[in-house]
Order: sequence, then C-alpha cells, then structure tokens
Amino acid sequence: MEHQEESKVGPGRSVRIAVVLLVAASGALESVSFLGLDRVFAGVMTSNLALLGMAGGRGEAVGVKAAVLALAGFGVGVLVVARYTRGRVTVATHWPRHIMVVLGAEAVILAVVALIWGVTGGMPGEATRDVMQFGAALGMGSQSGAMVAAGQAAAPTTYLTGTLATYIVKGIGTGRPGIWVPLRFVGLILGAAVSAMLLTEARAWAALPPVVLVLCAVAIAREPLVARRHDTTGPS
Repeated sequence: MEHQEESKVGPGRSVRIAVVLLVAASGALESVSFLGLDRVFAGVMTSNLALLGMAGGRGEAVGVKAAVLALAGFGVGVLVVARYTRGRVTVATHWPRHIMVVLGAEAVILAVVALIWGVTGGMPGEATRDVMQFGAALGMGSQSGAMVAAGQAAAPTTYLTGTLATYIVKGIGTGRPGIWVPLRFVGLILGAAVSAMLLTEARAWAALPPVVLVLCAVAIAREPLVARRHDTTGPS
C-alpha cells in the first residue's frame, strides 16, 4: 500500500531538477563526443547505429571504429548497472541509494575523461580518443541504466525523441503540456551549447561541464534521501 501511495505522488521537485541537470550533462558530453572526438555520440545509440551503417557503406574505417566503441561502451555501462541494480527496490518519489551510487560512479568516469581531455589540451591522439570515446559512452550507458532502474522516479536523459513525441501527444495534444519536459529540452540545448562554446574558446575545459552537471544532479537528488533518512532515525 505504501508503494502504491508513493506511485500516485510521483517524483518530487528535487528529482525533477536533477533529471534536467542530467539531460544538460548529456548534451554537454555529446558536444565533446561528436565535435571533439570522432563524430559519434556518447549516448544516442540510434544515431550511432545509423552512423555505423553510413561509415561501413562508405568504407570509412575510422567511422566504423568510433561507432563500435561508442556502442560497446554504452552497452557495457547499461549491463553493469543492470546487474548491480537487479532485484533492488525502487520508489516513485526519490532515487534510492543504489541509484545515487551509479550516478556517483558515472561522475568519476566522466571526471577521468575530462582529466585526460584537459591534460592533452583538448587535442588527444588517436589511441587516447578511442579510450575517451569508450569512456564517454560508458558514462552515458551507466546514466541510462540508472534512469531505467529508478523506474517512475526518473525519465530518459540521454535520448529525447520518445520524450518529444509523448509530450506532443499527451501534453500539447491534451492541453496539459506541463513545464518539466520543455525544461529538459532547454537543458539539452544549453548543455550542448556550453561545451561547444568551450571547444572554441577554451578547448581544454570543454569536457568539464558534464562532470559538474552530474555532480549537481546527485547533490540535489540526495536532499530528499537525506531528509527521509533523518525522519526515520530522528526522535519521534
């Protein structure tokens, strides 16, 4: 009964803000991945499958390798998270501890990517680009897996095509558009814009925004979890 009541309440404001921040982090990382590495995406696997087919059809070995690395990294990230979160209880109002652990691990992965990017001045060699491409996709796969495992207390953060279609049909189409889905679109655009700008103006720092945004999302989403723990352990 308790879980049913939580499901009706839905995710709180903190979680909704955290989702927007994760979407912004995805947009920022996509700028680095597509513009700074080998023209593939870190989290949008539909596009990468198409890019793989195009590169294969044109006989472009570099494009094929980059797409395969991105697909492999993303797949490994999702698989590891799926095994870690298997059988764990999810709720509809906040992200439980195991989801926070996954997002913390993602921040570490992205921090390593950002460090390598910064040390190389944003101009990594071919072998380093390959490692970074796999690492960036690994981080996005982890994030996607975490959002799936979080159930009703989450939303897609690395791909928004279905979100856009659902918003048009069930939001705009029914006269109940809401504000949180458009904020995700804005977050994606702004995140991508910031890293794209840094690639031009301060290239060595371009991979840092995704790390900062994920950490901010974790910090904000952690608030209701801490408050909940305090309520259960504090004096009655």
